[in-house]
Amino acid sequence: MTIVAERDGGSAPAPLLPPLRIGRHEIGSPVVLAPMAGITNRAFRRLCRQYGNDGLAAGGAGGASSLYVSEMVTSRALVERSPETMRLIEHDGDEHPRSVQLYSVDPATTAAAVRMLVTEDRADHIDLNFGCPVPKVTRKGGGSALPWKRDLFRAIVGAAVTEAARRDVPVTVKMRKGIDDEHLTFLDAAQAAVEEGVAAVALHGRTAAQSYSGQADWLAIRQLKEAVTSVPVLGNGDIWSAEDALRMVAETGCDGVVVGRGCLGRPWLFTDLAAAFAGTTARVRPTLGEVTDTLRRHAEYLTEFYDGDELRACRDIRKHIAWYLKGFPAGSEVRNRLALVDSLAALDELIATTDPDIPWPGEPAEGPRGRAGSPRTVALPENWLASRELDETQRATVAQAELSVSGG
Repeated sequence: MTIVAERDGGSAPAPLLPPLRIGRHEIGSPVVLAPMAGITNRAFRRLCRQYGNDGLAAGGAGGASSLYVSEMVTSRALVERSPETMRLIEHDGDEHPRSVQLYSVDPATTAAAVRMLVTEDRADHIDLNFGCPVPKVTRKGGGSALPWKRDLFRAIVGAAVTEAARRDVPVTVKMRKGIDDEHLTFLDAAQAAVEEGVAAVALHGRTAAQSYSGQADWLAIRQLKEAVTSVPVLGNGDIWSAEDALRMVAETGCDGVVVGRGCLGRPWLFTDLAAAFAGTTARVRPTLGEVTDTLRRHAEYLTEFYDGDELRACRDIRKHIAWYLKGFPAGSEVRNRLALVDSLAALDELIATTDPDIPWPGEPAEGPRGRAGSPRTVALPENWLASRELDETQRATVAQAELSVSGG
């Protein structure tokens, strides 16, 4: 992979942030891969880890790479040992810390799921999802709607921390600012989480009503950092480049960054991030051939993830095609055919028709990727906003919430 850098003098660069401490774990680069449904499975995390390690090397730094979190699984599906959920929590043998994101709406099920993860030695770190803005989740009171109910939020976090502490597994929480601008929860929820014993708090600087639209509010991240001083505060939202990450840290004072959509089709962003936080200007500028090599490797890793099922792997890789080729003059016919690829051999044939020497296109390949959506009224259980505490009707609604979340 082509790495360009501007270096001056011969002195070793000074790291811009110290390693990130998450409980007993030291993360050499203060960067977290955000859990993304259908994206951050074992195959994609492997790619990101490889590039993150390259970045540490380019920056002259040692130690662990970034923290790479699995895609979200529900506590109920985990306790029931759903086959697909068990696949989603698989990790490579050299993956450490092994990180799992858990979605839950019930303290008892949370406790059972965390107990299973730690007693069966399936995770070294657990992240709790309180940021999902998807209507089928918020409609039942889950995800980014849940912190509004202070008693339920605190009970879930406390249950997870208590069970995880039995094996010294740190628990973190990821949340949004709140439901909408009139119903913000991030400051009191973060304080409650810290009191319950979490090891770090991550904030996506948007409300549930924003989905992924508009601009992330980095001022909210700064406010959270000023309010929470006993554990690391991580910032999330609109990090499309290493320079964005450095700017977020400078503007908010956060202890690390969480990167989601910015690495779609660009796992080498972790090279850039690790190098940037190590204090160097080393950045990856791949040719089209290097990009298609990465795409091919991703498809191969997915085939392994799906137990040799090439068709399933190729169906999965299709959604990544546009992200990988963003900005490159690959041609509409090739793009369209790649989006229908059904085997590794077919993928190889199509890649062979592209020009591997086409250089990195620069700005056209940079910037936002993935769907932004548009602002909306958040779907919530009836009378959800009337009180910060659960009533009996809402308790029954929330009890069904995990059933509405498919795919583990």
